[in-house]
Amino acid sequence: MNTTLAVEVFVTLLVIMDPIGTVPIFLSLVSGRTRAAARTAAWQAVSVSLGVIVLFALFGQAILDYLGITLPAMQAAGGLLLLIVALELLTGDGGGINATGDANVALVPLGTPLMAGPGAIVATMLFTRRVGGVGDGLAVAVGILGVHLVVWLAMRFSLPILRLLRESGVLLVTKISGVLLSAIAVQMLANSIRAFIKA
Repeated sequence: MNTTLAVEVFVTLLVIMDPIGTVPIFLSLVSGRTRAAARTAAWQAVSVSLGVIVLFALFGQAILDYLGITLPAMQAAGGLLLLIVALELLTGDGGGINATGDANVALVPLGTPLMAGPGAIVATMLFTRRVGGVGDGLAVAVGILGVHLVVWLAMRFSLPILRLLRESGVLLVTKISGVLLSAIAVQMLANSIRAFIKA
């Protein structure tokens, strides 16, 4: 196995997915749920993210070419999805999101586009192009799995924090998460606009 490539994949995706930055958003989204439901949401989000990353690692370029989708278009779509969620967190008490069910929280925004967003997808596709044999393929797989394990651990051990925060603390975290998420969304949209202009 190509250890250097595995480390490079792990570090790159770790920076892009930002497990620490995901924790407050996760806490705000699962604040109205039971511990079991929150754990299920964490597993589902990681599973969705892993599935999307693996799918694009194997068939990403073919999928985009077939549908006629450019990477800037994916960035814009991801940014709009995150912006909608951010506005709900900022303008409400988070109840509208929390009431949507485990699968919805896991799919959007946790699994995608927050974790398996355009940045992670593009990075994975670029690493896949460097695969020259079984060792390289194994290295990319190990890097991807390692990052998702770290993300799951970050969300899993954020649950004790949720119990300590209580209602007022959760509301504060929700508002802060909304601000951070809106900034991420605007940055994704700005990046897509710059890419469209350069194209």
